[in-house]
Amino acid sequence: MDLTPYVDNLRRELAVAADAGGDEARALAERLSAPLESAVRLTLLNVLSAAMGDITRELAPGSVDVRLRGLDPEFVVTAPPAPEPVRDEREAVVAPVVAAAPAGEADDGTMVRINLRLPAHLKGRAESAAAAEGLSVNAWLVRAVSVSLDGGGRASAPGRGKDSGGRGFTGWVR
Repeated sequence: MDLTPYVDNLRRELAVAADAGGDEARALAERLSAPLESAVRLTLLNVLSAAMGDITRELAPGSVDVRLRGLDPEFVVTAPPAPEPVRDEREAVVAPVVAAAPAGEADDGTMVRINLRLPAHLKGRAESAAAAEGLSVNAWLVRAVSVSLDGGGRASAPGRGKDSGGRGFTGWVR
């Protein structure tokens, strides 16, 4: 990116302002134009660097860098890695049937919002699984939770079978 037009524009603006002040102001403007050029270039570089930092945060894991080539900044864009293609596993995987809610727990249609924080590797796997089944991640998670809670064939934890009241605990703790 060539900054020369911007610096030249600043010199012109300074000259126009100095013309209104007479010969002394014109001489002062000429003496100040060289140091101002360096200051303007540095300021523009700082602004561009800050903007590239903001863009990089939005592009993560990609990035944008500003590098100097001579007196002019240059942008270097590193694109984020392309997502892995989603395998079509619909023929190989039969979706589990979601059991109906037990009596007394009928769905009244009320929706609630929760925040779920997943490690990055699980988020990617959940997105891939949802895409493979043609569902949104939200719909896939709702179905997975429903199957899990309604006894979708998952074995109970050792020592938590029928003799402990039929209640089981599964999951992980960090």
